[in-house]
Amino acid sequence: MNIYYVDGQYLPSNEAMIPVTDLALLRGLGAFELLRTLKGKPFGLNAHLERLKASADRIGIPLTWTLEEISGIVMETLRRNLETESNIRIIVTGGSSTDFMTPQGNPRLIVMVTPLPSQPEWWYTQGIAVITVQTDRTMTGAKSINYVQASMALRQAREHQAVEAIYVDSTGMVREGTTSNVFMFQDGSLITPGEGILKGITRQVVLNLASSRYAVIIRDIPLKDFLGADEVFITGTNKGIVPVVKINETRVGGGLPGHHTRSLMHLLEVHVDP
Repeated sequence: MNIYYVDGQYLPSNEAMIPVTDLALLRGLGAFELLRTLKGKPFGLNAHLERLKASADRIGIPLTWTLEEISGIVMETLRRNLETESNIRIIVTGGSSTDFMTPQGNPRLIVMVTPLPSQPEWWYTQGIAVITVQTDRTMTGAKSINYVQASMALRQAREHQAVEAIYVDSTGMVREGTTSNVFMFQDGSLITPGEGILKGITRQVVLNLASSRYAVIIRDIPLKDFLGADEVFITGTNKGIVPVVKINETRVGGGLPGHHTRSLMHLLEVHVDP
């Protein structure tokens, strides 16, 4: 049984709980980060913690811990679990509230360590299908625990035998996936949106790796450009780089993972597993 950290205590997962007065439950008010271990060590922990603070600040939840204190709690929670490779979820809730609406300066911290899930091999060898969903996200750039919008979009994706749903805003610009960032290759250049998105940690690693090999362009991507791209892929903490070979009813490139995408997949694999 896994051990979680909840509000000052390390508890077996079946004993971990928060009060029903917490705004996370009442209003979906909270921020979180998801990261993974590599060879037993958290990958990109400092970057994830900095983003957690930025999300909490934007949502209006004051952190009552330093990032160093949270880092120590993460490492201790990891030590108390026996997983070889793990996901680590760090959650800051809005805390209990007497008016059931307003944060009152008593957030709760939760750290959950769970087994690292494995993704289907065919995602990487054959590529995946995605759909586009027209929507304007209410709070871009903050990693909120409120995933109603994402859950609904993923349900649509499953109905169309797709793996991910990509948000397209009301101006017709492609932004991001429900749990991923979006990239495309066009005429040898790597292009990704820079505004109206949550800037993923894996996204930044890919940008760093690609910068020495490709022209990297950060700009808005109209849907028509996205549909006409030579290659498309998505990135995420648990996904790494996943080639996209179909968008709605449109085949991407030759319908197989492209050369440039496969090259970046190899670079990322070497980077995270030297």
